[in-house]
Amino acid sequence: MLKAVHTKGHANATREELLARAEALIPVLRERATEGERLRRCPDQTVRDYVDADLLRVCQPSRYGGFDLGYDVACEIIQTLARGDASQAWVYMVLADNPLKLASYEIAAQDDVWGVDSTKKLCVAVSPVGRAKKVDGGVLWTGSHGFSSGIDHADWVMCGGFEYDENGVKGRGLSALMPTSEVKLIDDWNVVGLAGTGSKSFEVKDVFVPAHRLLDKKANDEGRSPGALFYTAPVTRLPRGGVSAVSYTAVVVGVAQGFLREFLDVTGPRKSRGESVATNVALQASVGQAAAEIEAAERMYLGAIRETMQTLARGEQVSLEQHYQGKRNACYAAQLCLQAVQRLYNIAGGRALFLDNPLQRMFRDCFAAAAHHSLVWENAAAEYGRHALGAPKAKAH
Repeated sequence: MLKAVHTKGHANATREELLARAEALIPVLRERATEGERLRRCPDQTVRDYVDADLLRVCQPSRYGGFDLGYDVACEIIQTLARGDASQAWVYMVLADNPLKLASYEIAAQDDVWGVDSTKKLCVAVSPVGRAKKVDGGVLWTGSHGFSSGIDHADWVMCGGFEYDENGVKGRGLSALMPTSEVKLIDDWNVVGLAGTGSKSFEVKDVFVPAHRLLDKKANDEGRSPGALFYTAPVTRLPRGGVSAVSYTAVVVGVAQGFLREFLDVTGPRKSRGESVATNVALQASVGQAAAEIEAAERMYLGAIRETMQTLARGEQVSLEQHYQGKRNACYAAQLCLQAVQRLYNIAGGRALFLDNPLQRMFRDCFAAAAHHSLVWENAAAEYGRHALGAPKAKAH
């Protein structure tokens, strides 16, 4: 028998309503960007704003008061917020995406997190560095995990790792769910870009994780997780490892759009040695090319995820072609934005070098976001090319 779920009273929100709420936060995020970089984490008030605006419910299951909207809608919100500040948008991205990851677990695990308060937030450490030792009723989990964005604001954390037997032989891959109160936070996020994400490390030492809070990685990757068999909303069936990389691309595109807007606002009235910079034909051409690259990037990645959501809405499986094409589009779109931002920063003038100029922060954040391992262009290009050519996968060494 399923446990009763208690959620705070709220009304379902449409895509248009959520995007309008995100749009209203752009100037707020812009004002807090410097504070976030100084704190090296997302300001607390920003996360409260996300909760108050119900933005974190975009892909959360309706069983817990969520909206079950498409991943394309989540990406549009991420992109909108990133026009204000990339770091705060990045934290939104992980806090809004992680409910989908939790939705793969057993219902009992989801009830542990959301059964009393459906606004509880989750972070994740994906790299499978944890070691699970089997004990009665579950496992003892130990590991040093890194890059857990938004962990300062999370109530629960999901850790990647493997199960080991008594002889130290590695077994199945797992994701373990545990309260953040049971992990030791390491304040090591001192970085050149996306400084406001607070993507810190943490340590876990012999923490007991009951069996219902363990997720088998192979079953999850194959769409056989408990949640995948329970829910019917198309977004809960989104495959990982391919087109899902678009959430990172959304940050890159959004910050590039914000950079272009700031560049135009500053450069339009600027003069150099008494002459209007805006009349320079070479600069005009650079702006036109950068704007085209950013717009192409937006259309490319959003087109891929919208087509995927349409496939899932029809009850169909995502094809291998869509899988590799979606990843290709996500990564190439990020490259287009990198080119655009680099081109504009190179002609922004000496003032763009000063630390009080938002262009230099946007420049650093754009490059940091595009450097995420999910957006490595060479890997995505090779994977798509191999699939298109019908070549076999390379053997692991």
